[in-house]
Amino acid sequence: MAGECGTVSPVSGIPVADDVLDTAVAVLPLPEVATALGVSASKVRQMLRDGQLIAVRRSGELYVPSAFFVKDGVVKGLAGTITVLADSGFSRTEMLRWLFTADDTLPGSTPINALRTSHGTEVKRRAQAMAF
Repeated sequence: MAGECGTVSPVSGIPVADDVLDTAVAVLPLPEVATALGVSASKVRQMLRDGQLIAVRRSGELYVPSAFFVKDGVVKGLAGTITVLADSGFSRTEMLRWLFTADDTLPGSTPINALRTSHGTEVKRRAQAMAF
């Protein structure tokens, strides 16, 4: 993979991806993420540090793609997929780009949409295959 893209916030130590998302991709500020998940803002920041979620910085604030969430919480399989991609050497920016890049061979057309429609096994298999 290319060199590490993105940055780590010097204040919080939160890894932040470069904002490679299309402007049509809805994002939520961290306080809204906390409310949606029913957890504290500090728990959301810990989830970002632990690689369970990926954030981008817009206008100085951190945002998380709303596609990462369903009514019950975080999309099933997202954290595991992020871990597989990290183990394969992907930067946060590369992970975000891959999750939102169209792939007509996947159910749902993008890896994140495939995860949202319970095709996590196929998404993780593809993520693992990219390591080789």
